[in-house]
Amino acid sequence: MKNGLRVLAFNCSLKPSTDREKSSTDRMLQECLEHFSENGATGEIVRVADYNILPGVRSESEGKGDAWPALRKKVIECDILVLGTPIWLGQPSSLAKRVMERMDAFLEEKDERGRMPSYGKIATLAVVGNEDGAHFVTACVYQALNDLGFTIPANGMTYWVDKVMSNKQYRDLSHTPKVVDEATRMMAKTAVHLAGLLKKHPYA
Repeated sequence: MKNGLRVLAFNCSLKPSTDREKSSTDRMLQECLEHFSENGATGEIVRVADYNILPGVRSESEGKGDAWPALRKKVIECDILVLGTPIWLGQPSSLAKRVMERMDAFLEEKDERGRMPSYGKIATLAVVGNEDGAHFVTACVYQALNDLGFTIPANGMTYWVDKVMSNKQYRDLSHTPKVVDEATRMMAKTAVHLAGLLKKHPYA
């Protein structure tokens, strides 16, 4: 049963959709959307590498061909944001950082009550990698998203990492590990629950 909640998932893989290699981040985000759908929320995945997001910290265009204003509109219209990122050099991808840097503009866009455009929106996180770093990435991203006014639900992230120095990729797994599926399922459930509450009872 649909509840009207909209999910926007940013795939911050460094690979564009035209790359011949499949994206592990995309696989995980597809699984996230499946679980969100089970809880009545519908959504879409945006492959950030397919867009020309110019550097800067403004909501308006930073130059010719800047795709951020149109993507920002999607952020404003969603109820739940899922930031999907691979681990690169033990950190969130540069594209994940670019998205968060552009949302820095929210700090200057408060309404008369001091609320940013992100107030009442839920932020969740999906991380994949074949090295250590999922918890560090989560700490970095959630600190930023909290500063930007998003609300973080209980168990609001899911991740998969393999052994350090391994060549295994999430996209190549024959099945989703049970512990990952359970984490994704719980993330979707708590995010939808909290988003529904905030939609009915916005922050004062």
